Amino acid sequence: MRILFASSEIYPLAKTGGLADVSAALPQALVALGADVQLIMPGYADALDAAANKSVRIELEDVLGLGSVRVIQALTPDAGLPVWLVDCPRLFRRAGLYQDEHGQDWPDNAQRFAVFDHVAARFATGQLVPDWSADIVHANDWHAGLLPLIIAQMGGKTPASVFTMHNLAYQGLFPAHHYSGLGLPAEAFSPEGLEFYGQISFLKAGIRYADRLTTVSPTYAQEILTPEQGCGLENLLKSRASLLSGILNGIDHRVWDPANDPDLACSYTARDLRGKRACKAALQRELGLEISESTPLVAYLSRMADQKMTDVVVQACPEILNRGLQLAVLGKGDPAIESGLREGVQRYPGQGAIRIGYEESLAHRLLAGADILLHPSRFEPCGLTHRYAMRYGTLPIVRRTGGLADTVVGCSETTMHDGTANGFTFDQVTAEDMLACLDRALALYQQPVAWRRIQRRAMEQYHGWEAAAREYMDIYRQLAPDAGLEQGAAEFDVLTEIRA
Repeated sequence: MRILFASSEIYPLAKTGGLADVSAALPQALVALGADVQLIMPGYADALDAAANKSVRIELEDVLGLGSVRVIQALTPDAGLPVWLVDCPRLFRRAGLYQDEHGQDWPDNAQRFAVFDHVAARFATGQLVPDWSADIVHANDWHAGLLPLIIAQMGGKTPASVFTMHNLAYQGLFPAHHYSGLGLPAEAFSPEGLEFYGQISFLKAGIRYADRLTTVSPTYAQEILTPEQGCGLENLLKSRASLLSGILNGIDHRVWDPANDPDLACSYTARDLRGKRACKAALQRELGLEISESTPLVAYLSRMADQKMTDVVVQACPEILNRGLQLAVLGKGDPAIESGLREGVQRYPGQGAIRIGYEESLAHRLLAGADILLHPSRFEPCGLTHRYAMRYGTLPIVRRTGGLADTVVGCSETTMHDGTANGFTFDQVTAEDMLACLDRALALYQQPVAWRRIQRRAMEQYHGWEAAAREYMDIYRQLAPDAGLEQGAAEFDVLTEIRA
């Protein structure tokens, strides 16, 4: 089974969010099941710097009139997976993946990712590497949304396509005047194609033309069929609902493991939590908070956006901190929201700390040192941060929606008795409901025996990628029943040990 896995970001080569983590971990799990997975992504400057064993394999003439393109063969620096970097300096060698330093989308994003998708389609169909063509093209999010359309228009024997929607709110919308430069058939710009209220929608293209659709949790797969969360695409999605599957993302237990995390001040396990106390003290020291083992430390680690209810957190910030806890914030996003949250936190020196931006190692230390993760969302396709937090014994507070509803069981008398509780949940998009949930968490924090019991349950839950990978393989086999497996799982395990 030959799979071309197309994504705009893959950790550790490039990352702005969870898409990068998924695009690193899922291919590894697919390889372990015997698939031949080739990754393809844009050749950002940082990705070119980080990739291992680089060699220029293919040089192309001008693609879409936007400059010469090289396709660079390389390996990911951590897992050693084969990755192909679409290197077009004019389009990808710039600061930021999608936005400039002011948080504004690059005005040529339509052209940038159209070039990426055209090159990926040529790769998938064997036009670039004669001895390799894909059985399946797995395209991820709007950046790869044109890929199923481009393959479908090629004619002849082409690979089947799977399109995964990681977040329906980000649709890759562009003005219609860009269309003539994207190398697409004229008839596709129609309401039955990728036209969306007079604009080009890369996401709609993926939904409309892929052979199978997936999204990243079972609950979200149902939510996007409704007007409330369908983002205007619910009718198209309902028409293709028989081809839609909700497959819950996993997490990489090798990367997120408090027993073997080089970023932490001290390692710890579910059976021995003493190291977590040391991590808390180290984090308090690093962030300039008062060093106190008994004071609850709440982390807010998130993209600062309307989706993540950051505006509600800003509104509730005084009441949160007036509860006598500590609040540590890490994230970036909407400048106005950033400013409001910074102002709210900085009014409480020694009790509140904020870092604008994202730093992977600090994220690990934050989740290890905190007691509680405040992680509300208006909607959440899947969510990874709250599961990282549970892995580190930091109990999440979430709103019951999407993947959060699929993975967090709120503490109640019943769930604590039957051993299923692993966090705290609320329902309404209000500061009042969120704060009431926080109060329930703080009340339980004052019961150390009960708190430790739930911590351990959360830490011992397994969120690995194996189950999701098997579900994806089932879909691939339905689409390409005659494709074989290239190598066995046992061989992969040996290779992994050698690379490690």
